[in-house]
Amino acid sequence: MKFEDILEEINGFGPFQILIIILLCIPRIVLPCHFLLSNFIAAFPPHHCDISTLGDGGLLKNLTHEQRLTVSIPVREDGVPKSCEMFAEPQFQLLANGSISADLPTVQCQSGWVYDNSTFTSTLATEWDLVCDRKSLTKTTGTIFFVGVMMGGIAFGFLSDKYGRRNSLLASYIISAVFGFSSAFANSYVLFAALRFLTGVGLTGISIISVVLSIEWVDTGHRSFIGVIGSLAWSAGNMLLAGFAFLVNDWRTLMMTVTAPLGVAVLTWWWIPESARWLLVNNKVERAHFYLDKCAKFNKRQKLSSKFKQETLSEILEKQDTNYTYLHLIKTPKMRRLTLLTGIVWYGVSSAYYGISLNISGFGLNMHLTHFIYAAIEVPAKLMIYCFLNIIGRRKCQAGTLLLTGICIAINIFLPQGLWHMRAVVAILGKGLSEASFTAVFLYTTELYPTVVRQNSLGYTTFMSRLGASVAPLILLLEDVWTPLPQVIICSLAIISGLTVLLLPETLNVRLPETIDDIEKPRASEVSSHSVETAGVFLESMSTTDI
Repeated sequence: MKFEDILEEINGFGPFQILIIILLCIPRIVLPCHFLLSNFIAAFPPHHCDISTLGDGGLLKNLTHEQRLTVSIPVREDGVPKSCEMFAEPQFQLLANGSISADLPTVQCQSGWVYDNSTFTSTLATEWDLVCDRKSLTKTTGTIFFVGVMMGGIAFGFLSDKYGRRNSLLASYIISAVFGFSSAFANSYVLFAALRFLTGVGLTGISIISVVLSIEWVDTGHRSFIGVIGSLAWSAGNMLLAGFAFLVNDWRTLMMTVTAPLGVAVLTWWWIPESARWLLVNNKVERAHFYLDKCAKFNKRQKLSSKFKQETLSEILEKQDTNYTYLHLIKTPKMRRLTLLTGIVWYGVSSAYYGISLNISGFGLNMHLTHFIYAAIEVPAKLMIYCFLNIIGRRKCQAGTLLLTGICIAINIFLPQGLWHMRAVVAILGKGLSEASFTAVFLYTTELYPTVVRQNSLGYTTFMSRLGASVAPLILLLEDVWTPLPQVIICSLAIISGLTVLLLPETLNVRLPETIDDIEKPRASEVSSHSVETAGVFLESMSTTDI
């Protein structure tokens, strides 16, 4: 008797499961708003040296603002004033003959900077003058945030396997809300960075627990539906972020705006059930029976019979050591191999996704529209991957999307800058494919690992993912060394991780493994009749639907 047989009795995909998806959508909308927030709060508005003090001596007093800029600040080849340099002395001859200023002596800005506030009234760069020689500090805030996400992946992977999905989810809600709002009131860069680190710790709990909790409550045939449709909340949040940033130009107000939905999430937590799978694995049979009866009632099915309770529930999973830790991921040969391969895949998936998402320049469009296009392409990408996951399988989808992402990046490396229209199309296609690979990897990973260490495994893979995400902003800085170098690195990572996927097993219509023995002992592809029937209904409906 397997847990899928229990779900078949009480309906493994009914109103109860739909309610779980809806309740978990609210906090998942917040995730992209924070994960990609640095695109806006760390933006660099146009700026130049502050020359207002130079006019106080009388030399520049009678000049117009444009004339002051001409004699005080050198210009780039495109005629725009340089951002970090000023002339050592006013060059009045430039007013008379427009001489070339390239060979004139310059110094670094002496009295700060003047910023163009037409797009943003305030960003991290303008708040603490993180420009010129301090420019890298804005990228560092993104890295610090993702380091927090890495640590949170380990912490919440352990906590949710030890103390349950539901309680750990509430903790992640509270931590994210408290430190997310606190970040908006930080009065120094160091304090802000520390609060962003703690916000990242909390948000990763929402990310991994919401996925596992929803998938553990549905039958085999609907796991891909839950995984993909639930992830549309990320795309919705990503598009909303572009709108929020367009309407809210102050970084502090924007921080509070994108964190506010977590207050609603805390209220909805009371209706979220604990994972019955987790309860059974941890020998909490009575509590598991409570939620299973609740599911049956909500789905208008008969409650489990008394004989079924006594003879079946307690025997679904053999009693064994329930104190599972991360060490169990590497204790046995096949688990070690699985852990190594999935770590490589997650690192490559994340590096490709964030390497593309955090680079929203070069379209010839404003950054809000570019971000929105990048977010909007995720929706058809998710729907496409939903179709292919059930047709060609998880492994081929995962490998294919990663390899095609790498190919798109490679094409843009060789396309000349002048063909920006074509480069934009290829970049958008690559962004959609990278999102499709991210969507597939969550579902694929939950199906590869057994229930007893599933949350720990997602904690580990999330750690690897956020390691890739935290390094991605630093990789983008390498364009100062060689312009195509960041794309070369990200392309290579995508292709290597795509080839690594081919070494993993297929999980389409295979029962979720419950124990480590299910991984170590060769098992046939156990396919329940219910899952086959569900897959058949899905395929039939797809073939008769106009798209």
